[in-house]
Amino acid sequence: MVERASVPSALDALAAGCSFASLPRGFYAQADPRPLRAPRLLHVGADAAARVGLDAAALDSPGFLALCSGSSRLDGIAPLATVYSGHQFGVWAGQLGDGRAHLLGDVQTPDGTLEIQLKGSGRTPYSRMGDGWAVLRSSVREYLASEAMASLGIPTTRALALVASDDPVVRETVETAAIVTRLAPSFVRFGHFEHWGHSHHEQKALLEYVVGRWYPECRVDGGDGMDAPATACRLLAEVTRRTARLIAQWQLVGFCHGVMNTDNMSILGLTLDYGPYGFMDAFEADHVCNHSDTAGRYAWNAQPAVARWNLYRLAGSLLVLGCEAPALEACLAPFEAEFLAAYRAGLARKLGLSEWRPDDAALEDDWWALLQTQRADFTLAFRRLSDADRDAGPWLSLFADPGAARVWLDRYLARRAMQGGDEAARRAGMDRVNPVYVLRNHLAQRAIEAAQQGDASEIDRLSNLLRDPYAERPGFEFYARPPAADAPAVAVSCSS
Repeated sequence: MVERASVPSALDALAAGCSFASLPRGFYAQADPRPLRAPRLLHVGADAAARVGLDAAALDSPGFLALCSGSSRLDGIAPLATVYSGHQFGVWAGQLGDGRAHLLGDVQTPDGTLEIQLKGSGRTPYSRMGDGWAVLRSSVREYLASEAMASLGIPTTRALALVASDDPVVRETVETAAIVTRLAPSFVRFGHFEHWGHSHHEQKALLEYVVGRWYPECRVDGGDGMDAPATACRLLAEVTRRTARLIAQWQLVGFCHGVMNTDNMSILGLTLDYGPYGFMDAFEADHVCNHSDTAGRYAWNAQPAVARWNLYRLAGSLLVLGCEAPALEACLAPFEAEFLAAYRAGLARKLGLSEWRPDDAALEDDWWALLQTQRADFTLAFRRLSDADRDAGPWLSLFADPGAARVWLDRYLARRAMQGGDEAARRAGMDRVNPVYVLRNHLAQRAIEAAQQGDASEIDRLSNLLRDPYAERPGFEFYARPPAADAPAVAVSCSS
């Protein structure tokens, strides 16, 4: 039994509750975390801590460690795990749920309500055959990735703390346990709606809950309260827009999620559940970052289509509310236009173009083809382009055939010259949207290996660099470079 322990006064002072517990009991099960033995606070997310008003004294307190290691709880709130279902790798998987996550409750912040959740905190009634634990390896990856994505301006869950222990966990080998404390306005997924896709009463209750807290503008009132079909359609339309914009942002930084199952899709349009993700090094349009994805379902170039497919599964779950299929189809229809608008506007900024023109499509296609055939580095190809008009050497050096790259560069510079404008401002603008540093797999692995020896210095160093990924820092050139050509590839899978 998890006991109420002494938590930091700053956290104690926050208004805490658990809005999800207002739903009927079938939506969740009360479940206590499994406390880590001899836990160590390996790292704290400074930005996330600031969001919930925790100062240095609170973060250093025994109560904070107790909360984040599973041995404490928010005052008066019973931890719970939520139930959901979903499609995994395109196949209906049936009932799933928080198999290794515990919702501690939510706290009020100046930016709104944030839920606090432990991941890797032990078995729940939804664990199925799992042990409910997370290993240090995957926990470091999630901790770093969520904060890196936030600094890139991409909607995401956040990481508050990383706690490690020597508790053994068996995966392919024996590893050690860890817990990530996560923050989000909500962890509700497409899969929560899929779970109740055949239950009108429960689906309506979930709809009222989600709309009431995060989408009040979507509510349509009828004669006897909420008009469920009309409200559901408005919600679907907004989730479609948010999801389309999110995937466009993923594509523009070369991010591959790796496991875009419907139960890993956020109803708020957040990046959720970092497992076998990866930021591309050498560009490959059909790059697959997850070694468990042998069919390539979740390749980089497939992510927009998969997101749309997942939205169709969400739409199907709303039929039980009395929604008409044509109305739901109409809500889904803007996905492609929303995606393309966000993608092209973002790509124009990355290329230093003041606006996207229809005839830029050919330049774009040839850009990706050039990167593909030359296996050029995704991040550096964009970053070094800002200065290629003054000194093309560093940019051309990324390509095996500089001559072919020069041909594209001349076309690009001619297109850019057509718009005029201040060149210094253009360079600065490009450098504000094209990062120097991204969380490459070999950098994450370096941090993992150090952490496994009890050394959090690499986590700290990466965290500091990734908090402002656009500012080039002298002395940290190693962190901007792709892995060495002879370096072994870092394999990540669903066990990550």
